[in-house]
Parts: sequence; C-alpha cells; structure tokens
Amino acid sequence: MSARVVLSLDEREQIMIGIARNDSGRVIAAAIGRDPSVVNREIARNGGRTKYSAIQAQRRADRMRSRPKTSKLESDPVLAAHVAQRLRAKDSPMTISIELARGVHGITASISHETIYLAAYARRGVDVQTRHCLHLRRRRRKPRQQKSCSTHSLGSFQPISKRPAIALQRIEVGHFEGDLITGAYNRSAKITMFDRASRRLWLRTTASKSADDVYTALVELLDSIPVALRRTLSWDQGSELARHLEISELCNIDIYICDKNAPWQRPTNENGNAIVRRWVGNGTDLNQISDEHLTWIEHRINTIPRRSLNWDTALDVYDRLSAPTP
Repeated sequence: MSARVVLSLDEREQIMIGIARNDSGRVIAAAIGRDPSVVNREIARNGGRTKYSAIQAQRRADRMRSRPKTSKLESDPVLAAHVAQRLRAKDSPMTISIELARGVHGITASISHETIYLAAYARRGVDVQTRHCLHLRRRRRKPRQQKSCSTHSLGSFQPISKRPAIALQRIEVGHFEGDLITGAYNRSAKITMFDRASRRLWLRTTASKSADDVYTALVELLDSIPVALRRTLSWDQGSELARHLEISELCNIDIYICDKNAPWQRPTNENGNAIVRRWVGNGTDLNQISDEHLTWIEHRINTIPRRSLNWDTALDVYDRLSAPTP
C-alpha cells in the first residue's frame, strides 16, 4: 500500500474519470498507485459511483481535516489510564482494542488500535513514556523493512518450492516455520517455532547457535509433539541447521529451506518473532531468561486474540484442528 495517506485533487479527478469509463475499483487504484480499498472507501464516502465528484470530495476532505477534534483518550481519562496500564504490561494496541471490546479487564470500550498508536506516538491522551512500551520501541511509526536471511551453505537440502501445497493453505496443523532469535552480541539464542495453521508458538532454549546445540534442542522440541502432528518444518539458510538431514530422519519430519534473502517465505515465523520481542527485547541477554519465564511467554502469546485467526487464540485453534475427528 502507498505510504501516502491523503488523496490529492488530481487523484480524485483520476478516480472520477475511471468511474466514467466504468473501470473497477482495482483498475482505478492501479492507475493512481493506490490500494483498491483506498479507492473504494473514497467512492463510498462521497455518494457512490452515481454521485461522485472530485471537487466535492476534495472540499469534504479539507473540511474534515480542518475540524478541531478531541481524541477519545483525551476526553476519557479513565480509559486513557487503562490503556496506558495495558501498554506497560506489554500488550499490543491491537490486543488492547480487542480486549476492551470484550470487556476482558472490567472496562468495555470501542477504540481502534490506530487510535492507541496515535495516542502513544503523538502524546494525545496518554503519557509520552508509554511509547517506549510498544514492542518495537520506535520514536515514530516506520514502513516495514525486509530483513535478510543467513547465507551459510547447508549442503544438500530440499528448497521451500518443494514444500507440499497444503502447507500454504493453513488448513491442517503440523506445518511449522522455525528460526533463532539471538541476544546481546549474538552470545545467546532461543528457538522459535510456529504452526502455520494455528500460529501456535513453541519456545526452547539452546545452549548456543552451533549446529550441535540447535540439533539437541530442536529434536527435544519436536519430540514433545505427537508424530502425527509434525509434517513439515521450514527454516532459513542459517548454518545452525547444518544437521537438518539428521533431524528430519530422527523426528520423521520433512525439512525445507527458504531461498537466500527471502524471509517472506516464512511469514508466520517472521511476524511471530516480532511478537516474541515484546517480552524478549533486542539486546537482551537471553541466558538470563529462565525456562519457567520462557514457558510463561509462550503461553501468553498463544492465548492472545489474533486478527489472523478471526480474534481466536492460537492455542484454541491448534487444539481444535488437532483434535481427532469423530
């Protein structure tokens, strides 16, 4: 999606021309370099295709931007205090929004996650210090940037292009994506493994990033999962998985390696690791995290309502999909 937010008058005129040609919203969006949802919302909020006017739409947008507005958190100190408390407890704005809608903590309110982000970054309704409680701890919101995978050689391996198509469909459990998160100065590491269908997380300590230590920890992790519920494992080209052929044979699981510099081929793990970092910040000495606390973090993440799961939890979805059919 484009980084721009506000449509220009020229773009609105192009939308009007596209409507006159009876182009679809997707075709119009491609012509002006916008996401189709932006174009469709613009048309809907300005009378629909039969009444859309670029000039009127621009005047309406200017008028709406010029209105003095008080944010929901600025006008409700009790709600603002609750949001600040949940941010300090490491909950994400999206989690806070959903739990408020459900009245999980005794307060029920309708507030979007974007409003909470705005409050944290623009100091509107909550203390500026709450910005530092956001899991990425940025001074301002930034576009997502791609990270590079390791380029170490693993010898002969199955490329991720050979992974069964059913793994992409997210309809059965047992198709995993794994990785290491590292601590300060790369002197400590933890294994993270996510199930693609349910987003369920497993966390394990490894003594180091060496192939032998990762082999030991990963075999122990996979052995804790029933054989029938472990089907495939996708990993990057990190040298820590040099013993992947042994792991595959011992644990009866097919292992696939992603392409070089292609972290998007393991999106569940990449996105999941960002959630793990809420509790395990960059620069942390991971050796200081006890196994008991690691288990607590794993359970907390597995019981957070997830948008990708229609606001269900990963643990509930995993249990439901792994239950034997009658």
